[in-house]
Amino acid sequence: MSVDQELERFYEDVARADLQPLWRQQRNLMPRHPLPETRAWLWQWKTLRALAERAGELISIERGGDRRVLSLANPGLGGQPFATPTLWGAVQYLGPGESAPGHRHTPGAIRFVLEGEGVYTTVDGDACDMHPGDLILTPNWTWHDHNNRADAPMVWFDGLDLPLVVHLEAVFFQQYPDDVLQPVTGEHNRSARLFGGRGLLPVGAREQGRRHSPLLVYRREDTDAALDALLAEQGGPMVGLEYVNPTSGGPALPTMSCELHRLVPGGRTTPVRRVGSSVVVVYQGAGSSVINGQRFEWSAGDMFVIPSWAVVDHQASEPTDLFAITDRPVLEAFGLYREVTLDGAQEVTGQFDRGVELSGPGRWS
Repeated sequence: MSVDQELERFYEDVARADLQPLWRQQRNLMPRHPLPETRAWLWQWKTLRALAERAGELISIERGGDRRVLSLANPGLGGQPFATPTLWGAVQYLGPGESAPGHRHTPGAIRFVLEGEGVYTTVDGDACDMHPGDLILTPNWTWHDHNNRADAPMVWFDGLDLPLVVHLEAVFFQQYPDDVLQPVTGEHNRSARLFGGRGLLPVGAREQGRRHSPLLVYRREDTDAALDALLAEQGGPMVGLEYVNPTSGGPALPTMSCELHRLVPGGRTTPVRRVGSSVVVVYQGAGSSVINGQRFEWSAGDMFVIPSWAVVDHQASEPTDLFAITDRPVLEAFGLYREVTLDGAQEVTGQFDRGVELSGPGRWS
């Protein structure tokens, strides 16, 4: 038997034993830099809004499995209903007078309101009123339901760490008893009254050791004022905020960073690339982003994905606010986060090899 025949037989025996030789897989397993399957992609608001409204006309809450949601399915991920391998992005539509019953799950979630008034989300008994531009948390394993008391619909962006939890095989789900709404404890917005003051905390709050923020709703008026102050202090073309746990300064949720960035019309941001993916929602304004050389024109309501290690820069044609979720906290927890600013895309490898890395939450510019 020839050497080639012996080798072929060896590989057949290895496969039958459910083994694989590393020397045949090493280049795929250990590339010089991330090679994401996630594609840079954009979903237009006019399409999202129209389809969400049609879903409201055709799909009842019960028929939709308690939530009327259209998930962003990245075309690079083989038909999975995920925006990136770690992040779920979606549009949720709640019609006039509707309520979505209570449940809880191990994936953590956020809601960023795009349109509508008169809705509240109850999280473990705390009824959080929702307004456009507000961020509402429904952390891991907290009971939550949604309630519309208005005569018009509300539309919001859902962000979850669901793909990550799916890959970790750690998903648990539980319906609220009797498939009803949970009782509201006290007046609405309890967490905002206790933890919503800027720079103020109840005595002893920092020692509570929470894994997620005790503040469940972050108000648009607060982020708007903070971005105005940052822009006046630092200038453009972009400034950014991270929504944090006020008791620790860490991310609002342990697996997702939530950020809000303000762009002024004019110059482009410095190109940057990061390990980790992002889903971006254009809350207001218009402009464009160049992601790995591909230009995406966007306007209010549009949503787009930035894959891991993609070169990206942004430019606004009118005053713009971009909301984003990222998987950065997970990468930082495992020492995997990298960030490089670029003078030109051709210089990436050299800068990375020299160890040029930046840190700090929410640095997009």
